[in-house]
Amino acid sequence: MTSSLERARDIATAFSDAGGRALIVGGWVRDRILAGPAASDSEGSKNIDLEVFGVAPERVRQILESFGRVEAVGESFQVYKVGDIDVSLPRRDSKSGRGHRGFVVVGDPTMSIEEAARRRDFTVNAIAWDPISGDYFDPFDGRSDLEKRRLRMVDPHTFPDDSLRVLRAVQFAARFDLTLDEATRDMCRAIALDDLPAERIWGEFEKLLLAPRPSVGLALALDLGVVEKLFPQLYALVNCPQEPEWHPEGDVWVHTLQVVDQARTRIDDLPRPQQLTVMLGAICHDLGKPPTTAVIDGRIRSMDHEEQGVGPTITFLDRLNVHSIDGYDARKQVAGLVAQHLKPGSWFKVRDQVGDGAFRRLAQKVDLELLARVAKSDCQGRKPGNFDCSAMDWFLERARSLGVEHRPPAPILLGRHLLELGLQPGPRVGAILKAVYEQQLDGRITTLEQAIDAARPLVARD
Repeated sequence: MTSSLERARDIATAFSDAGGRALIVGGWVRDRILAGPAASDSEGSKNIDLEVFGVAPERVRQILESFGRVEAVGESFQVYKVGDIDVSLPRRDSKSGRGHRGFVVVGDPTMSIEEAARRRDFTVNAIAWDPISGDYFDPFDGRSDLEKRRLRMVDPHTFPDDSLRVLRAVQFAARFDLTLDEATRDMCRAIALDDLPAERIWGEFEKLLLAPRPSVGLALALDLGVVEKLFPQLYALVNCPQEPEWHPEGDVWVHTLQVVDQARTRIDDLPRPQQLTVMLGAICHDLGKPPTTAVIDGRIRSMDHEEQGVGPTITFLDRLNVHSIDGYDARKQVAGLVAQHLKPGSWFKVRDQVGDGAFRRLAQKVDLELLARVAKSDCQGRKPGNFDCSAMDWFLERARSLGVEHRPPAPILLGRHLLELGLQPGPRVGAILKAVYEQQLDGRITTLEQAIDAARPLVARD
């Protein structure tokens, strides 16, 4: 099977034969430098972007069609997709209005490599690589910045044209352990973010959540004013006090950053929607503390903060326009994680009194395995300190023993069973099903025969 890099090299060779030059640009080159050639040259390297110099636009598509189906991603920009490879002409951008769409973009194959690189955001993304010769083209010294773990804007005159670059700085810092240089930092602080739609914000925030240490990006976001400008619910956590005995790490913001990093260590085995749900639950779990925190009998308390956190959580998710993710009801689950995140610890304290029915009913509100992961992250996100977090292990083991770690038990009794007993369609069907299901949740009904026996007297009343 031909690898992405081999296909890119074949395409580059075709353009070279036509008198032009095709260079790999952008994130693939950056990642190749960070990981080393052996890693990126292996099969499985994806998302290759080729930039074609010295070939007329109409000729570009003709050459690409010899490699298979060509999809125009934005033909006015001369951007084409061939399998998993994007091919484009060098582009000139000119600002024409507010927002990330406020640009006039013109493809220009006569541009120099340096001119083409100047339109990029950061020097680490402005490096090109020739897949034929193996030569790098690095007009803005991006390789040196990578070596120094420095994130630096390419052009201070054009950088502010796209406010999304501020959020890209945040997620790049977290993903690649980069430090923003002072000039770029000052520039980011001065850029207004009020022109960014929710979908674009979420696109960068999602990458931040899945970075190795999201706290690095969140701390930078606070420093750049991003948290204050875009996420007032998170900004309220800053300087919100906590009882030192239980939270020696500091305020709720510091705690939240520690919890988020803890949560990130617990999601690699999950599908992407559940990964993001856990991370969002970790970020939002204490949003109810600012409005509920008070000093009571000399101690700092946040009574009912878990339930009071649901409202700010929904507002925060609205800001990101997060509802379902790949068909998974992330919004419902995140709200459930926030509302229930203290349950594993509190139930463990009275574990001999917590019945199976309590677990089955809680599973109606939230995925109990995800809840255990967030709760354990919350418990361990308190450094310095040595806290016993075994409650969450007990909670998850108990949920698994009942088979309700992901969802409540399916109802044994169905509507058709009631109709077979002679009940007419109507509201009573739902009411009886609910009454019998409550007995099932309590463990008093485990078979269909028992469910029908429980339903008979209820049906007979009609």
